[in-house]
Amino acid sequence: MTGKGDGVQKPRRFYKAVTVDDSEGGYVVLLDGRAPKTPSGRKVVLSTPALAALVAADWDAQTTEIDSLRMPAQRLAATAIDRVAAVREDVADEIARYAGSDLLCYRAESPAGLVEAQSRSWDPMLDWADEALGLRLTAVSGIIHRAQPEGSLARARALALDLDPFGLTALAHAASLFGSAVLALAGPAGRAGRPRHRPARRGLAGGALGRRLRGRRPHRRPARGGAAAGALVPGAGLRPRLPLRQANQRLVMPPSRL
Repeated sequence: MTGKGDGVQKPRRFYKAVTVDDSEGGYVVLLDGRAPKTPSGRKVVLSTPALAALVAADWDAQTTEIDSLRMPAQRLAATAIDRVAAVREDVADEIARYAGSDLLCYRAESPAGLVEAQSRSWDPMLDWADEALGLRLTAVSGIIHRAQPEGSLARARALALDLDPFGLTALAHAASLFGSAVLALAGPAGRAGRPRHRPARRGLAGGALGRRLRGRRPHRRPARGGAAAGALVPGAGLRPRLPLRQANQRLVMPPSRL
């Protein structure tokens, strides 16, 4: 073990070659021909070659020691397998709560320039969610919370449950980062776990939405999570109350768990 100076003992890198095997109904990362396991002892079988490539890159990037904090794809994959797969309904409920207080729906009342900038940047996202996903959310001026229609919250929940555990894990993390279910669903996180026959227009860069957004100059987003916003808009600027918090445990196993 190594890790001098930081108080954490890190296992040494014990493997030379990192490869990917497309067996067992998915894709498995192999370390010298052996598959690493999650903290609960489950084999890491990944749903897509792209995800397998990300996890393999995490393992390959380790040098003399294995630092789990520098392995984001491996950590999320282990979280999806060990935690999220067992609590899908709870995670979907949290996504619905993010939709109920979506960042894109709370607009400044002044100055006029900020009001116009938010409308120009955020209205296309809400229009896309309505047209492409059937998720209709209403924007309001100010930060006082206003409930969204129950049908919209149910739709957000259904979209989350449509994802496999890997996609749902990514979606939950993206929603917590953005403070927005719409932005999370618009990016790769919202598409990662969907069946391949689903239309590509669900992606941020696809279809009419991509054509409308490409070439626009990005605008600086107002800081979120301030005292007023946190007090009046449920979920605004806050981390989700998800079982994903358990992911802070060490998610990389030493050789004894291989």
